[in-house]
Amino acid sequence: MSSISGILYVWMTNDLLRRVYEHKNWILDWFTKKYNCKKLVYYENSNDINEIIKREKQLKKWSRVKKIELIKTINKNFLDLSLYL
Repeated sequence: MSSISGILYVWMTNDLLRRVYEHKNWILDWFTKKYNCKKLVYYENSNDINEIIKREKQLKKWSRVKKIELIKTINKNFLDLSLYL
């Protein structure tokens, strides 16, 4: 998720649509509410929970620049991808 100011938030879920809805509607008091992160700019799919957890930990360690470059590989204009799900 991303905010207008450019804050990036990395997370994993087993239900992307539900989780996006929760973030956009601030159902829970999370980081995304504090920093107004409402735009889904990147996501990956997998059925292997161990790989998902490993990938999330990897991405959280990356620099902001590296995360932005990854996002740009599929979403150059930082569009809200949740509108296309």
